[in-house]
Amino acid sequence: RQKGLSLAEAKGVSDALLNIGKHVQTLLDRSNEIYKIAQKYTGVNNFLYLGRGLNFPSALEGALKLKEISYIHAEGYPAAEMKHGPIALIDEKMPVVILAPHDQTYEKVLANMQEVKARKGRIIAVTDRPENELKKLADHIIEVPRVHQVVFPILATIPLQLLAYHMAVIRGCDVDQPRNLAKSVTVE
Repeated sequence: RQKGLSLAEAKGVSDALLNIGKHVQTLLDRSNEIYKIAQKYTGVNNFLYLGRGLNFPSALEGALKLKEISYIHAEGYPAAEMKHGPIALIDEKMPVVILAPHDQTYEKVLANMQEVKARKGRIIAVTDRPENELKKLADHIIEVPRVHQVVFPILATIPLQLLAYHMAVIRGCDVDQPRNLAKSVTVE
């Protein structure tokens, strides 16, 4: 119990982590749904990934995987900083993947989604609770199991990786041997 978690919160995190294998399998079983979403974006050459708080690193991971295996330019960006650069790029040709957990950032994420829609951007939302307002804004929703907010970013990476995988396969890329990628990193 570190970082100021209450006993109940710590138990919620612990339970979610104990069940993570089951949750990952649930997401893998939805691979076909993600494939259908990927099919709609095969001609796209740029993606923007947005996340707030704990979900920003997952947005970075999603963008990185898309770049690495499908050779599509993708940028991960903190959603709170969207107005400082990426917003200028958003239009109907720039899909935006938004991590939208139902946590303390949810309302702000919805505001980010409204900004994207105001610029005719297409939204793929990854969420644990697809409520009405989110459904109105998102073009596609990838639902992940409801877990403690600390565990959500871990689970969110699974559909992001599947999206990258399906995009790569559809584009005819070799997902087993991506070009110019080293299998290990050497630090000098």
